[in-house]
Amino acid sequence: MDKVVDSATRAVEDIPRGAVLAVGGFGLCGIPSTLIAALAEAGTAGLRVVSNNCGVDDWGLGLLLRAGRIARMTSSYVGENKEFARQYLSGELEVELTPQGTLAERLRAGGAGIPAFFTPAGVGTQVEEGGLPWRYASDGSIAHASPPKEVREFGGRRYLLEEAITADFALVRAEVADRHGNAVFNAAARNFNPLCAMAGRITLVEAERIVEPGEIPPDAIHLPGVYVDRVVAADPADKRIERRTLQPARTSPEK
Repeated sequence: MDKVVDSATRAVEDIPRGAVLAVGGFGLCGIPSTLIAALAEAGTAGLRVVSNNCGVDDWGLGLLLRAGRIARMTSSYVGENKEFARQYLSGELEVELTPQGTLAERLRAGGAGIPAFFTPAGVGTQVEEGGLPWRYASDGSIAHASPPKEVREFGGRRYLLEEAITADFALVRAEVADRHGNAVFNAAARNFNPLCAMAGRITLVEAERIVEPGEIPPDAIHLPGVYVDRVVAADPADKRIERRTLQPARTSPEK
């Protein structure tokens, strides 16, 4: 039952080329930076990544992207990464953009064993009609576009069929985890992390603090250990702020 692995390097060593990864976090909050760095060091390429966003140019998933290790991204927001835009527009990267709530539900459904569901998000747009560029050709033309989605009416309202997402591996970050894999997430770091963990066939959790079984009250557990296969220690200081906004310093009035 002890799922603790002694290093992130060992935790990611069996992730193969071309694996599908579900990676938790929101912006730079709650991203599994220790596991991502270990995967970048391992040199694994051809990765097909499902994550809300792709980090920034020099941090998070941006490290894998900059090294040319990501072949396909399924995301809802990618606006903070210039290298992402360059690779996408030049045809080096395939990108499936998905409404944020739909992406979350596709991961949740995958973890719950639900193959597909209907949602009103995207009705009447290119999400429904198809034609969104997934991959560009080198000359700027569309090499691969999204297909149209099945539509049904329920109660007089139109809904789109969306398929669930499952992944070969999930990489997530927790504030606290015990040796059985039960995990707790801090505030906004809970965004997408439990969903990715549930959707992964093999789930790796990096935790800022690892405790003994029983130290986490049962009602405080956000992710049950049944979903977790490996736990590794993360550096609590291994974090970055995506956008730092400061109020100008106040000057004391003259007396």
